[in-house]
Amino acid sequence: MVTKTFTVGLTGGIGSGKTTVANMFAELGAYLVDTDLIAHQLTGANGTAMETIQREFGADFILATGAMDRAKMREHIFSRPEEKKRLENILHPLIRTETELAAKRMQGDYTIFVVPLLVESTSWKQRVNRVLVIDCSEATQVQRVMNRNGMTLEQVMSIMKAQASREQRLQVADDIILNEGDLNEIRAQVALLHEKYLKLSETTETNSTQCL
Repeated sequence: MVTKTFTVGLTGGIGSGKTTVANMFAELGAYLVDTDLIAHQLTGANGTAMETIQREFGADFILATGAMDRAKMREHIFSRPEEKKRLENILHPLIRTETELAAKRMQGDYTIFVVPLLVESTSWKQRVNRVLVIDCSEATQVQRVMNRNGMTLEQVMSIMKAQASREQRLQVADDIILNEGDLNEIRAQVALLHEKYLKLSETTETNSTQCL
């Protein structure tokens, strides 16, 4: 049996609509591996990362449920690069392992890795065949996050400044979906790219077979 190896790295800034678009691809037959969801599982109650996080950061960062207090941790690491790095050193190897395990369970036409910080990563672009950026204006990002999360303008802007800029994401994009809120238009863009990815997946499979 030929292993389907075609992969897409889907990314975008906060509030760009990554989850909405990824789910549309899944409805058409793509297999999703969401690194953000994996990170939440690792830091949830009884998550694999929790023992180390408690040991490194202390019980003050653990909720009564046993999950990491994400709000407190976010506030703690925001202006402390060394603490942010310490948390990443715990989580990133675990995320990579779980991501690879999830990819091996692939059941779909091709795999989409949903990676919010793909551009900020030093390795993800080399690990996928295509980079798909979900794009929208910064004003749209701000409004969506304020409405969704109840954050202030200052809070949203601080998060956006800590992420790659819109221009940096677009520079690494192989494909772009503009998401300004018209779901029918977004579905049309997704459908076109899905057909493109199916063809590329077939080419990847053919090349893999020829190398056997």
